[in-house]
Amino acid sequence: MTNNALAEAAGIAPSTCLGRVRSLVERGVIRGFHADIDPAALGRGLQAMIAVRLHGNSRKYLAEFGRQLAALPEVLNVYFIAGADDYLIHVATADTDGLRGFVLEHLSAHPAVSATETILIFEHLRPAGTERDRT
Repeated sequence: MTNNALAEAAGIAPSTCLGRVRSLVERGVIRGFHADIDPAALGRGLQAMIAVRLHGNSRKYLAEFGRQLAALPEVLNVYFIAGADDYLIHVATADTDGLRGFVLEHLSAHPAVSATETILIFEHLRPAGTERDRT
């Protein structure tokens, strides 16, 4: 969204809007800006969330494990979570064979991984008011 469009939506002058956005960035409220890329347009039409549980004796490697996952091309997001599982991994692959290969190669074969559970994503709805409400 352009600064002028944001200013109009907020009912303020563009210069005021720009100053407020800059302030939010400087204070760390806005952490960054990104492009919303459709994985299907890149040949990765199958998305899934994978819950990952590590072995109890692997807990000291949690941060390293998360960084390794985040570096993989199939991975869209990595969430370190509370509860029975340690991570929730959002992935996009070309098809079920690609998803199976990802789980087997990067998760099941990893010595720190105790268990995984894969949940397929059929549809992703965004909150109303976002630029693209449905993906």
